[in-house]
Amino acid sequence: MGDLNGKTALVTGSSRGIGRAIAQRLAQDGALVAIHYNNSDTEAGETLASIKAAGGRAFTVKAELGVPGDAEALFTAFDAELAAYGAGPGLDILVNNAATRFSGRIGEATEEEFDRTIAINTKAPFFIIQHGLRRMRDGGRIINISSAVTSRAHPSNVAYSVSKGAVDTLTLTLAKDLGGRGITVNTLAPGWVETHVTESHRATPEGRAALAATSVFNRIGRPADIADVAAFLASDDSRWITGQRIDVTGGSVL
Repeated sequence: MGDLNGKTALVTGSSRGIGRAIAQRLAQDGALVAIHYNNSDTEAGETLASIKAAGGRAFTVKAELGVPGDAEALFTAFDAELAAYGAGPGLDILVNNAATRFSGRIGEATEEEFDRTIAINTKAPFFIIQHGLRRMRDGGRIINISSAVTSRAHPSNVAYSVSKGAVDTLTLTLAKDLGGRGITVNTLAPGWVETHVTESHRATPEGRAALAATSVFNRIGRPADIADVAAFLASDDSRWITGQRIDVTGGSVL
């Protein structure tokens, strides 16, 4: 521990999966971590308990994303919980991880499903960053979680692909805009990872083997594989990297 001592981080969608692993790793490195979640009090509590058990510092923030005023509500809760924790105001690390995934080809998508996908995956990060920048100290870090689908064609996930492609462009644009403040903005693009999202794909030995075979390492990614790279981007060691989309797929489909 120590690289992130004195830093405050907010990780959206961190009650489970990749978000949980990132929150745990940032706390392990010394950051005070705000664990954001939508409706799973139990899972958020488990993330919090695991961080505390490892000697880290964290608190939970509940806020629904994908609804009008979501970013403002998130940061109202964040400010209140930060004060209740006894920490000073401000933010150093923002990780936009929360997302939803609608599976379907273009002929199967409804306007409601498309709008919800964009609202959670694209609009929410946009305005979370807007509000977060009002609190972020110079030299801060913004890390957006995208997906391998933005560099490869996935017709069965077209709405999700569109929403994440916009996040990649947002990263590139903001990196140039915020460089004067020393704030870096980067994207991580995971492939297949062992989370709740891939449970159905991993339900059979054949399915698991097929996912593992996409990587040159012949295994499915683990949340910690992504979290370790996120921790690097959150640290001062990454100070000369910005505007980048970093592939964290384990060399999938090379």
